[in-house]
Amino acid sequence: MKRKRGFVQIAILHLLKEEPMHGYQIMKELEERSNGAYSASAGTVYPALQELEDQGMIERDADTQKKVYSIHKNGLKRLDEAKHVEGDFWVEWKERMAWKNSEEFIQLRTAMESWEKEFRHAVKQTRGNSEGVLELISFINEMTERLKKKSVQ
Repeated sequence: MKRKRGFVQIAILHLLKEEPMHGYQIMKELEERSNGAYSASAGTVYPALQELEDQGMIERDADTQKKVYSIHKNGLKRLDEAKHVEGDFWVEWKERMAWKNSEEFIQLRTAMESWEKEFRHAVKQTRGNSEGVLELISFINEMTERLKKKSVQ
């Protein structure tokens, strides 16, 4: 399953809006802004930087020895579009990173991984079984409706 880097990309854009930085600076700043709750890895930050660069949201300064990134006008536009956050972005950043390190989230993620494994197994079992496919679709629709009701509460 592909990991999403959307929130990290927005965080990177926020940092580059403040000043140009190289990758290691970005990693350290992300960790600092989460009060240590997020430990940025090269495996997350550099692919996010590459994706942002490919999308024309940031650019590299070719005149420096280190790869120094700065925000492009497209990145500023993306930040304006992402203003779904009420208040300070970095407050939400800290809260989100603290949540991802909480025991509750770890338990939830473990349960989701177990569910995904069983779901894939159930899908394999229904191959060539039209009745089984319909039963699985019904189950998924029922769980989806239950989740919708839960999120409204």
